[in-house]
Amino acid sequence: MMGFDQIPAAFYFFLAAIAVPFIPAGRLRGLLTLAIPVLVAYNIWQMGFGTFATVSFMGFDLELMRVDSLSRVFTLIFCLAAFLGNLYAWHLKDTTQQVAALLYAGSAIGAALAGDLITLFFYWEGTAIASVFLIWARGSQGAYNTGMRYLLIQIGSGVILIAGVALYFHETGSITFENMKLSSLGTWLIFLSFGIKAAFPLLHNWLQDSYPAATVTGTVILSAFTTKLAIYALARGFAGTEILIYIGAVMTFFPIFFAEIENDLRKVLAYSLNNQLGFMVVGVGIGTEMALNGTAAHAFVHILYKALLFMTVGAVLFRTGTSKASELGGLYRTMPLTATFCLIGAASISAFPLFSGFIAKSLILSEAAYKHYDYIWLVLVFASAGVLSHSGIKIPFFTFFAHDSGKRPAEAPAHMLLAMGITAVLCIFIGVVPSTLYSILPYAVDYVPYTTAHVIGQLQLLLFALLAFGILYRIGMHPPEIRATNLDTDWLYRRMAPSVVLTCARGIAVVWAYATSSILMKLQKLIQALYRTHGPEGRMARVWLTGSMVLWLAVILLAVLLVNYIS
Repeated sequence: MMGFDQIPAAFYFFLAAIAVPFIPAGRLRGLLTLAIPVLVAYNIWQMGFGTFATVSFMGFDLELMRVDSLSRVFTLIFCLAAFLGNLYAWHLKDTTQQVAALLYAGSAIGAALAGDLITLFFYWEGTAIASVFLIWARGSQGAYNTGMRYLLIQIGSGVILIAGVALYFHETGSITFENMKLSSLGTWLIFLSFGIKAAFPLLHNWLQDSYPAATVTGTVILSAFTTKLAIYALARGFAGTEILIYIGAVMTFFPIFFAEIENDLRKVLAYSLNNQLGFMVVGVGIGTEMALNGTAAHAFVHILYKALLFMTVGAVLFRTGTSKASELGGLYRTMPLTATFCLIGAASISAFPLFSGFIAKSLILSEAAYKHYDYIWLVLVFASAGVLSHSGIKIPFFTFFAHDSGKRPAEAPAHMLLAMGITAVLCIFIGVVPSTLYSILPYAVDYVPYTTAHVIGQLQLLLFALLAFGILYRIGMHPPEIRATNLDTDWLYRRMAPSVVLTCARGIAVVWAYATSSILMKLQKLIQALYRTHGPEGRMARVWLTGSMVLWLAVILLAVLLVNYIS
């Protein structure tokens, strides 16, 4: 009998996705969506390290499941995210969303366990195709348009990936998914493909465009997989690539300003997600064991607290029909549990001591300082303060407190509260007992997060950030929450570029019209001149007298004789 280690973990999700349409919507179907991630996580935990489920395909030896210390930690958090996301979506009767969520989670887990680049490519594209249905499930024309843009970019990432893999194989003769150097066109293409999915600067707009456009439950699931899969791919393929340090620093920095002025709270969280990815990218770029531990730890806890924040805002959207800060406020009166869970998520993302963000983010900051990336460290500290402002304060404050919107919605459904409660407990538990997370990181951890200096330093940073927010808000200088559409860099290629192309096309058309008319006019004059000379009434058409012809022949003959005589 074939054992679990001979069946790729992703296939269990795929089989469940096939079964879901044949199971009546209800408790049994919901239990299946919860049982599969638990089963896979348990078996991955029990398995030893090694390569399993190998197969030959078109002359290539594919490693469908490679379990090691790095892939295991990402697989476990992906399974946990799938469980929590499906629990949060327990009320769903939409078969499409349930199937898409299973296929999406399975593809992400399959990619994390892929031992070669071809297997990675298949799962890479699987995440793109499955996840877009979580956007389209919203059912609006805007969601459809957003989904098409998202799908185009994600499929494009896969096309770039397979092109890079082909060149890399031609250059090295290997398809093994291992650490690579940016020394050839093939590796640069692979790097670019990973960068698109990781939402590098100028490649990031798909994230803020698509996540807020998805369904209430779809956004929670989307927040867990695509970008963290890209972080895993970078850690696997490009650890220690120094350019990532500077790319990551920019990623932590620029989303802060967009998040501060954004009115849609789900889009605020999308910008915040981009900011948090920057910390992970910096860790990959530093590339030491401690930095990679920090990246893995940060990815793990980030999936939890970001999902928690998306859950709380999603619950508000579910009950009120809006996630706009300008339309919310005062909801703590009727949604106290959701407000409490939101505060726990906010404390976690802000890296308050005793919360999960504190014990993970500090690994990366400490290693940046230890490796003397002083300016990068300063950027990360500034970004940490910015996180507190736009996610730690703005999200709970304008949603549940601030002005009273007059809305009195019911508390979130029980299954949503349960999903939020489990996630909140994990955020606190990991922060209080960091060894539970440190023990599953890729490398042995020799780090103590709770030192007096570290705790006091972090509390000072948080206190001053809180003070700055309070002062700016009281004197009216904090960016107001207004109904507006904020422009991002995607305006350059979604609006400006088509306008420039259209203007250039019109200019070229005018020049072409002028040039063609001028040429046609000159050609017409030439034809008229030839007609005057060679036409039926032209000089060349006249009848010449015999005497004249004889005279001209005599002149020509005389000229020839003279030339011959002289020579």
